[in-house]
Amino acid sequence: MSLFARLKAGLARTSSKLSAGIAGILTRRKLDAATLAELEELLVAADFGVNAAHTVTARLGARRLDKELSDDELRSELALEIGTLLGPVARPLEPVRGARPFVILVVGVNGTGKTTTIGKLAHLFGRSGYSVVLAAADTFRAAAIDQLKIWGERANAPVIAGKPGADAAGLAFTALEVAQAAGADILLVDTAGRLHNKTELMAGLEKMLRVLRKRDAAAPHAVLLVLDATTGQNALTQVEVFRNVCQVTGLIMTKLDGTARGGVLVAVAQRFGLPVHAIGVGEGLEDLQPFDAAAFARALVGLDQAPRSSSA
Repeated sequence: MSLFARLKAGLARTSSKLSAGIAGILTRRKLDAATLAELEELLVAADFGVNAAHTVTARLGARRLDKELSDDELRSELALEIGTLLGPVARPLEPVRGARPFVILVVGVNGTGKTTTIGKLAHLFGRSGYSVVLAAADTFRAAAIDQLKIWGERANAPVIAGKPGADAAGLAFTALEVAQAAGADILLVDTAGRLHNKTELMAGLEKMLRVLRKRDAAAPHAVLLVLDATTGQNALTQVEVFRNVCQVTGLIMTKLDGTARGGVLVAVAQRFGLPVHAIGVGEGLEDLQPFDAAAFARALVGLDQAPRSSSA
């Protein structure tokens, strides 16, 4: 399957719900105010959030109100507006020149898929020619250490690990020392999942930041928050708290294939404006994809990929 085919398949639950809803509300040939209001409600139900849903429908209405539209034309127009809203946050994750290793701290609540995401990122970076070191700083779970070692073998990346229960900040510091000595391009640091409302756990992230900066004042160069799409609007609270604690620089959203409320990514993008680097639409190695705003928008409403010459 092509990347877009995987994306469309992964977003099938959300797109089928939106497509059915659009077909149900488009009883009039013209896009009138009543239809726009129903469309806004449909987007809210798909977890776009009130603000993003209103922004999208208002822009759509400004251009096409009282114009005749078929089902496919409405979906195309909707995809265009969603893609326009998401465009500014769709940014690739690229190591900064001069930072060697480029230290990436990966954070998030329990169960979002951080360790798997790190393994897939290591694969993507390795395929692009970067040398990668992995740090198993989720020392609370022995399974996480073992899982990261498996991913390290797949990505041909060494894994720096300690015993379960070891000091996570100290482990991250050691991993940075090893990566520097090896001349590695990238250091990916796994962290324990922590509930965003547990202050003592969040304080552990602050400690890790302080310890890493003793070795490299600029580290970490990126802090990625992994969000689980199935949590819906709760993702907004997670972004708020983690951003305040550890200066989140970018987002990765996983499990978009497991929900009919994939619009939550639009809600997060509209509210925070943080870069969205990648999305997960399945369990496979190739199902973590760099975020493409236009492709995501079209897949989200159940459309095929637009020709390269198309503005959609």
